[in-house]
Amino acid sequence: MKTIFTIILAFTFFVPPVMAQELTGTLQQIQKTGKIRIGYRNSQPPMSFSGKDGKPVGYSIDICVQIADEIKNRVGTEVAIEYVPVESKNRFSAISENKIDILCGSTTKTLSRSEIVDFTQLTFVTGASYMALKGKKIKNNFEGKKIGVVRDTTTVTALKELFQDVSVNVDIILMDTTAKAISALKKGEIDVFSADQVVLIGLAMAENSPDTFSILPDIFSYEPFALAVRRNDADFRLIANRVISKLYRSKQILTIYDKWFGGFSSTRPEAFSALIQINAIPE
Repeated sequence: MKTIFTIILAFTFFVPPVMAQELTGTLQQIQKTGKIRIGYRNSQPPMSFSGKDGKPVGYSIDICVQIADEIKNRVGTEVAIEYVPVESKNRFSAISENKIDILCGSTTKTLSRSEIVDFTQLTFVTGASYMALKGKKIKNNFEGKKIGVVRDTTTVTALKELFQDVSVNVDIILMDTTAKAISALKKGEIDVFSADQVVLIGLAMAENSPDTFSILPDIFSYEPFALAVRRNDADFRLIANRVISKLYRSKQILTIYDKWFGGFSSTRPEAFSALIQINAIPE
């Protein structure tokens, strides 16, 4: 009897780690394929966009690269990154249809979207604002103006509710992409482009002549950004959350922030400082 107990005890202590906790869901898929597919929008600076060499860069991309590095440790093998461009209209279906593993960009976390995907901890906080060509008098004078906004975004809903509440007649023009909206603004086809203020700042910074544009300081919505992953994949989401929390606890998130926003302003918004405190969850 003692011999049998000794054998059972030995087997329990020397069982391989993979047998002790088998990989499931997205982690299992990544281990089998040897790659993680990062979805990104290529014209949402400074959160995610195509750099001068055509490769994806940005604030959210930097966070996702660190998540990919941690996943390598978890699956115990090399993991290549495959970047997959997505648009506003197909970014969530790309996750649910298993075309990408994680969405890294400027995505607002909402309860209705949580019916389709799961979200990580918050990665940024901003609000919607307006951009116009410099010299255009738009502040508090939107009556009859054409306002461009990218379809299938939370800004569309916020805009409609705002102008309905204040009884101002505006022409809201739905655009397919941010790039098309900027082009329309330059050509005078729309008077104003509305999007998350951080995206507008990034777009202005990315232009050869950023002084061409004027961005209103006011925001009219609350936009909490997060990374999107497949629903009910707790193990994969936990790795992402652990990486994000560590970035906040260690203050490494400030290095990423300054890298992408330092050129615009040396002062960080109070909301971002509060975000760091809230999301610095202990291990």
